[in-house]
Amino acid sequence: MTQPSERALVPFVSVENMMRLVNARGIERVLRELTDAIEADFRRWPDFDKTPRVAAHSPVGVIELMPTSDGKSYGFKYVNGHPKNLREGLQTVTAFGVLSDVATGYPVLLSEMTVLTALRTAATSAMAARHLAPKGARSMALIGNGAQAEFQALAFKAVCGIEEIRLYDIDPAATAKCLENLKDTGLKLVGCESPEAAIEGAQIVTTVTADKRNATILTDNMVGAGIHINAVGGDCPGKTELHRDILLRSRIFVEYPPQTRIEGEIQQLDPDHPVTELWQVIAGALPGRRSAADITLFDSVGFAIEDFAALRYVHGLLDGDAFCERLDLLADPDEPRDLFGMLRRAAA
Repeated sequence: MTQPSERALVPFVSVENMMRLVNARGIERVLRELTDAIEADFRRWPDFDKTPRVAAHSPVGVIELMPTSDGKSYGFKYVNGHPKNLREGLQTVTAFGVLSDVATGYPVLLSEMTVLTALRTAATSAMAARHLAPKGARSMALIGNGAQAEFQALAFKAVCGIEEIRLYDIDPAATAKCLENLKDTGLKLVGCESPEAAIEGAQIVTTVTADKRNATILTDNMVGAGIHINAVGGDCPGKTELHRDILLRSRIFVEYPPQTRIEGEIQQLDPDHPVTELWQVIAGALPGRRSAADITLFDSVGFAIEDFAALRYVHGLLDGDAFCERLDLLADPDEPRDLFGMLRRAAA
């Protein structure tokens, strides 16, 4: 039987290998490196094709495709968001992604992206805070202690120097899980019984809840001057976390406005409400935080360029087959026009 050519064997990073890769490298190192990789691609934002993700909504969740290209490489992610899955013992979010060579169209990487999405989401949050949070911030409230929470905590520790995490979740078991998982990380951990207690003394507030509904995790009276809000959980139509009045008092930073106005916190605002694209701050074209009294809000919904950067980062770490398998994914006959002949020879 004809053996597949080397170019037809596509590296595949499974969940097991992704975990091995992260643990071998160290999660905080990975988060720092991934933050820098995403920031590097934000600095060249105009190089990318950009489109809102293609979403198929249902009453119980959403399935999305997130594509982009810089003209040399093409990447996409398949991802779902089903909050009801938690009640069934399933993950709320699962994902996989592909990175391809534009010149040939051949995939060069197939990867799990459930773990990688958690890492890139946390890295993007820390990247935004690096440019927007008050100087010297050392305490962060983390409201919503589900699957994303520990990644967010460690990213802010590794990238922004956060020392204290104040945890709150409507489900005390979720907070207990976080306290256990983070107990040996060097962070000061404070379990709180209300969101009000969690934000007390915090310079950064991260909201990362999962319910697919318009919720009010933070009310206007809870938010004082000078804080940075990292709003992660509002990421599809009809799903928000902040009271509208908070938005009206904040300087709002977004990834890609055509997508964020549909999915983010700013879906609550008029379509022409001013926002700043985060890449312009990172590139030095526009200011971020202008004064100590500013309330800065990163309305994070996730964008394809972040996944593209994450896939390229992982691809760059692959050295041989230590953290991947090679999949016979592409039909690649010796004579490109003889696909049927390849099939016949395989039968023989």
